[in-house]
Amino acid sequence: MRKNLKIVFVILLLLTSKLIIAQNTRLPLWKGTPPNYKDAGEKEILEMNKYEVLSLVQNPDIAVYLPSKPNATGQAVVICPGGGYQVLVYDWEGMDIAKWLNSIGVAGIILKYRLPNAECNIISYKSPLLDAQRAIRIVRYHAKEWNIDPENVGIMGFSAGGHLASTAGTHFDTGSPDAEDPVEKLSSRPDFMILGYPVISMDDAITHKGSKNNLLGPDPTPELVKEYSNELQVTKDTPPAFLFLASDDKAVIPENSIRFYQALIKNNVPAEMHIYPEGGHGFSLAVNKPHTNEWTGDCAVWLRWMNGRRH
Repeated sequence: MRKNLKIVFVILLLLTSKLIIAQNTRLPLWKGTPPNYKDAGEKEILEMNKYEVLSLVQNPDIAVYLPSKPNATGQAVVICPGGGYQVLVYDWEGMDIAKWLNSIGVAGIILKYRLPNAECNIISYKSPLLDAQRAIRIVRYHAKEWNIDPENVGIMGFSAGGHLASTAGTHFDTGSPDAEDPVEKLSSRPDFMILGYPVISMDDAITHKGSKNNLLGPDPTPELVKEYSNELQVTKDTPPAFLFLASDDKAVIPENSIRFYQALIKNNVPAEMHIYPEGGHGFSLAVNKPHTNEWTGDCAVWLRWMNGRRH
């Protein structure tokens, strides 16, 4: 009898372990050495203080949080935490967001992307976008396995992560049909964007100077500034966007989002923007900020609307 109970316990333990793994899988982005990478003798740093903060990312990856199958909408969102392109505030704008997305039936895929201020980059500004594009392709590649619609994969970002998300939404390709890696055959275009208090422009008049300097360096060419001013890169093929921010944001002024919204509307791209009266910068879920915390409900409604457009 005891032996049978022991066998049952082991089986249950194994099944539980598989369930946990299915709900939170971590996968490397690249096989072998990532593109635009050199070994500079750096080591990734994880600091656990008020927030869980990562810096000097060397091995980019994704952490996959899946809702239960009965609750799944088929949507997935690649999440880009912010941190001024200097660090990643991984729990505040990553894990907490993935869990919220799961609560509304959406898969949350946290992207641990390389930061341009690390010495491991060959060309500093290229690595974040390469990682974001790869993450979108990987989600599409695993879509059937993860119960995701491959044509319903969005990207989300906060602050500098919002710049990365909007860069992915304005700088994409349809994949490389002749690539040996099947992942690289797939499109890197996100189907929608969710941008929280995002850095959008590299224009000195409105940009977040720390993010700009970390991404492009202290003396970028005018061409590079224009290329990464995403309000100038919007076309009719740019994916729909949901933007949320606070009027009293002094770190990344609202003009960033306003210009992007205007560019989207000018190009007939569906867009929705919520500017709350207060909340400052970097408020994540805004749990303790009444009214501002309504962004999650507004976004959930928008995601349902977006999903309805697919059917």
